[in-house]
Amino acid sequence: QVQLVESGGGLVQPGGSLRLSCAASGSIFRARAMGWYRQSPGKQRELVATITSGGLTNYADSTKGRFTISRDNARNTVFLQMNSLKPEDTAVYYCNLRVLTNKGTWDDYWGQGTQVTVSS
Repeated sequence: QVQLVESGGGLVQPGGSLRLSCAASGSIFRARAMGWYRQSPGKQRELVATITSGGLTNYADSTKGRFTISRDNARNTVFLQMNSLKPEDTAVYYCNLRVLTNKGTWDDYWGQGTQVTVSS
């Protein structure tokens, strides 16, 4: 089965930087995209950034210009460089892998989540 292993979360001061990493392992034959989502207390999980196997990226408006997503597609690994962090970026960040199925749809796999706290 697929497993996503995350690293890089922690506590940082406003204006600081963090780099998140996520490596997918297991039987992965039709990876469509990888990305990052986040969830803070009392809110729904929301998109942060995604990147397709072809390199097409998508960012939440609140992160544009501050966050950069990148990937090593051959290794099913995704990174999130977070700069100029703000307190409102505080959340649990989840790694996502979207895989095509034989039925013409897709399956989503999720990491365990890593806490990012931005506070002085």
